[in-house]
Amino acid sequence: MNDTTKLNPQLDEAGRLRHLLRLKGLSREFITGLLDRAVSYQTQLGEPPARDTLLKGRTVANLFFEPSTRTRASFELAAKRLSADDLKRDVNMSSRTKGESLLDTVYTLQAMQVDVFVVRDASAGIPEYITQNVIPQVAVLNAGEADTSHPTQGLLDLMTIRKARGTLDGLTVTVIGDIAHSRVARSISEGLAIMGDNELRLVSPQGLNADPELYPQAHLTSDIDAAVRDADVIMALRIQKERIKEKSSLMTSMEYHQQFGVTEERLQLAKPDAIVMHPGPMNRDVEISGPVADGSQSVITQQVHNGVAVRMAVLAAVTEARLS
Repeated sequence: MNDTTKLNPQLDEAGRLRHLLRLKGLSREFITGLLDRAVSYQTQLGEPPARDTLLKGRTVANLFFEPSTRTRASFELAAKRLSADDLKRDVNMSSRTKGESLLDTVYTLQAMQVDVFVVRDASAGIPEYITQNVIPQVAVLNAGEADTSHPTQGLLDLMTIRKARGTLDGLTVTVIGDIAHSRVARSISEGLAIMGDNELRLVSPQGLNADPELYPQAHLTSDIDAAVRDADVIMALRIQKERIKEKSSLMTSMEYHQQFGVTEERLQLAKPDAIVMHPGPMNRDVEISGPVADGSQSVITQQVHNGVAVRMAVLAAVTEARLS
């Protein structure tokens, strides 16, 4: 067992991917390998998508107990393009809404010979809990967990930055928005810390600030102009109203856009070749202006494009670990 495996139960004794729960604990070399593999699964827009038969005869179950569009669709496409049998479970139709426990649902599907569970849940700890209760032949992939982790989003964001900037080292990355409730911010923070000597600036309104203990290496601020200045990467996040109990203190959409929106004027403060990102869903003219979202510096569409390739790479990695 190597040192990485000891620190990270996501890996097997040979250092191969067993489950994917978070980026923290993975090595730079390991993540680089996943990103390189994702690149091999990409073709240009307008061309037929890359396909592989690696998952032929395998079954991937998408258990989304929280709404999703981009992540769910890209996991479904990734499984199909790797020739897997794809099983979708709609939360509104799930037996869990009828009183069945989560584990009973998992055990039922495991008995049907599901090989990979892709799990999204509003509660923290659910993906890891499932890993502790499935047979060794089953893999669990975290597709978004409460406000704590979204590792495949982190990987696709790293891939997008690397393709646009040519490196994942020595960058200044500014993330703006509801940091307090953002699993996207958590995962990109973990990824950037692993991949190089990067400066992370987290900008948020009062009340939506990051917990300093969760971001020990980041610069936390409410001064958006200072944080955008000379940045290489700017990522806008939406306000996650569904996770906020007390909404009366929230500023209006217009107020938010004026004070924290990524506008053409603010973008001029960044480096001339800075890129603009957004994980979606995107509220135009709230956290980001339409001209910026559609502008030449925006790589938002590329993020979506990279998401399928990243999820293909992760599915391939956990499958190969079981074939060898």
